[in-house]
Amino acid sequence: MARKYGIWLLPGSVFEQRGEEIYNTATVINPQGEIVSRYSKMFPFYPYEEGVSPGHDYCIFDVPEVGRFGVSICYDMWFPETVRTLTVMGAEVILHPTLTGTIDRDTELAICRAMATVNQCYMFDVNGLDAGGSGRSVVCGPDGRVMYQAQNNEEIIPIELDFENVRRSRELGVLRLGQPLKSFRDHMGDFSIYWPNAEHPYLDSLGPLIKPGRMDKLAELKQRETEMLEHYHDPLTAYKGMK
Repeated sequence: MARKYGIWLLPGSVFEQRGEEIYNTATVINPQGEIVSRYSKMFPFYPYEEGVSPGHDYCIFDVPEVGRFGVSICYDMWFPETVRTLTVMGAEVILHPTLTGTIDRDTELAICRAMATVNQCYMFDVNGLDAGGSGRSVVCGPDGRVMYQAQNNEEIIPIELDFENVRRSRELGVLRLGQPLKSFRDHMGDFSIYWPNAEHPYLDSLGPLIKPGRMDKLAELKQRETEMLEHYHDPLTAYKGMK
């Protein structure tokens, strides 16, 4: 199809088996019908996306005389380090296929705007329909503003991108104000939580990933959450044992 119509194509993502592992993988195809790159989702939606292994390599590709693109998949966007890494590698547009049919779509739309803003890039968060998602795909510009948001039906979104908007934003700031990429470059802090073998007692205290299945289970989790909040808000017991 890419060769037939002379287009660049990223046809969503599929489950792919490599050796004994299964990955959620997106493929980038150029107008000659050649596979330019593949990207495997770094953050499978555990515990729901069972049996899927995380990828480890980032994906960027250049469209000649246009600009640099990066690829992210669905739950990856919830981890800002992924999009930040792509933009540090020079990506000006993030192509982000998604399959969300759950009630947190509004949350994802907010994340998409935030990622576009703090990384001063275009974000294409394209969601599936029917059994493949609840729609409401969104395109955000480098200032975080929504360029277009689809509804819950099949659509073609003919968006023309001005790459100079990205370059001006990165040169002069978001709305001529904050300059997050330059600031990150100039103060790339030594974040201790990422150190090899660093201990994370609070994160460890959260327990394993869970998959709620019944209302009584949800009620139990709510009670545990309430007890945890009461514990940590008590100045006599806050973070006890986490020194």
